[in-house]
Amino acid sequence: MARELDQDELIDRWTLVEDELALVAGKRGATRLGFALLLRFYTERGRLPRGRGEIPDAAVEYVARQVGVSAGELAFYDWSGRTIKGPLPAQPRAAAGDQRGPERRRVLEPRQRGHLLRQGR
Repeated sequence: MARELDQDELIDRWTLVEDELALVAGKRGATRLGFALLLRFYTERGRLPRGRGEIPDAAVEYVARQVGVSAGELAFYDWSGRTIKGPLPAQPRAAAGDQRGPERRRVLEPRQRGHLLRQGR
């Protein structure tokens, strides 16, 4: 079972940015929510979740609000489909001398964080 997340963790790890929102825009219902969750999980962990149990309920609710889909729709998402099982691109590697490391994390500016907190996202 996934652990509880605080507001800062939700914002830092589960906020979809513009290019991610564009990727989910063409999907509907459970597929839209499931894909958005897979996308954020993969971005954070470098792998897809093994199942629904790895995604915290608070993250499901938070992402559902961002993509305009009821969190209950996730019950209809196919966790065994080819999206989950298919091959994935390799994680990007840091260039020599790049101090950021191999992970690609978004950095939210303080005003962006404050805006999201005020909106309750």
